[in-house]
Amino acid sequence: MSDAPSSGLLSRQFGPSDRPLFQVGRRGWLLQAGLAGLAGVTLPGLLQAQQTTRPVKSVIQIWLSGGPSQIDMWDLKPDMPPEIRGPFQPISTAIPGVHICQHLPLQAAMLDRFVLVRSMDASSSNHTPITFQAGNPKAQRTEIGRQGGGYPAMGSVAAKFCGAGRPGMPAYVALADSMVSDIYGAGDLGQAWEPLDGMKINGRFSLPEGIEVPRLQDRDGLRRELDRFRRQMDGSAALQQQDRYVQEAYDLVLGGAAQKAFDLSQEPPEVRDRYGRDSLGEKSLLARRLVEAGVTFVTLSDAWGHWDHHGDEVRWGGIVKGLTPMLPVLDRGITALVSDLEQRGLLETTLVLILGEFGRSPVMTKTGGRDHWPAVMSFLMAGGGMRGGQVIGATDRRGGAIQETPLGPGDLAATVFQHLGIPAGAHWTNPAGRPVPLVDAGRPIVDLS
Repeated sequence: MSDAPSSGLLSRQFGPSDRPLFQVGRRGWLLQAGLAGLAGVTLPGLLQAQQTTRPVKSVIQIWLSGGPSQIDMWDLKPDMPPEIRGPFQPISTAIPGVHICQHLPLQAAMLDRFVLVRSMDASSSNHTPITFQAGNPKAQRTEIGRQGGGYPAMGSVAAKFCGAGRPGMPAYVALADSMVSDIYGAGDLGQAWEPLDGMKINGRFSLPEGIEVPRLQDRDGLRRELDRFRRQMDGSAALQQQDRYVQEAYDLVLGGAAQKAFDLSQEPPEVRDRYGRDSLGEKSLLARRLVEAGVTFVTLSDAWGHWDHHGDEVRWGGIVKGLTPMLPVLDRGITALVSDLEQRGLLETTLVLILGEFGRSPVMTKTGGRDHWPAVMSFLMAGGGMRGGQVIGATDRRGGAIQETPLGPGDLAATVFQHLGIPAGAHWTNPAGRPVPLVDAGRPIVDLS
């Protein structure tokens, strides 16, 4: 992808000003006016690059902002005293001998489609999305210096190395109410690979003032302009290719693929009800629509800090008052997503991640919550060619330390990049011109080959 402007031809013919009608800005895809987000017409090379034949693979990352409690959700300790085991009861799942929280019955019934990881070391992470959205222990929030140390988010890496699955769609989309708090971006990889703010897209697909569909459909007029321009050039194959991709881009604009992908009203009411008419449910449904339309990487967050349950004195409450009503919402949203992807034949090519920045403390606070606990966290994966029904790793009897199969952020990144087909030894180049490995000391958590 390039940030270079197009030739002035398209601007002069179709644009109301000197600014190109279609442009790729610092977020790699978003247009600030008019055709907000419809990419590529002034960048035929972008479309050309996306013509290479490859399986269309994607990632949906559901970010549980604040740090979900592993002991109260996926790694219960029912034999411990009340201050450790918490208020919830375990229930059986589709994996024999494996139990999860009573408020997650839908997950329990289809846990054989998930991979449950109970041994992620989050000690390099803190109260931001940086470390685990980058999949790199060196990517951290610091009090001084650049946030994340310049290391890019996995979604930005996917945008650069894979591009979008289909022409005319963005590669990396974020769905969050707070891009600053819940979404990490490209770092030193460059602004061209920043995520598209999907919450600002809906309703931004109208044509600019003065531009009408009949004018865009005047292919003879467009051809005449291109012919005049060609006569001034050498008639090279490159120019003929540019003609092809310009035409293709106009087809995409007129077809409205991106507009349709972001429009939840296209979904039947019963599908929207199945996901839930709440922040997490609607963003999960939108994520499915986006990967189906060709977006490679989607990160979504239901609300900033929503899973930060220190106790009843804080905004999101403790375990009983705060977490209890949230669990059915999560349960419905992620099981609807995985089931929907499976029914549509997309689960094999879509890797779903459900995680936050760290776990919660084994001993409950005096106000009925749990504090931050970077020593260990649990998370879920599904799809992406993985064999479901696996439980990876284990914690000690109190749930506060890793006992089996310790994993780190680099293992998560290696898993994601293997799924996307990004070579294990791939590098990016930092501003100093030095190659930086995409994966820092990690290997795939499960075999996706």
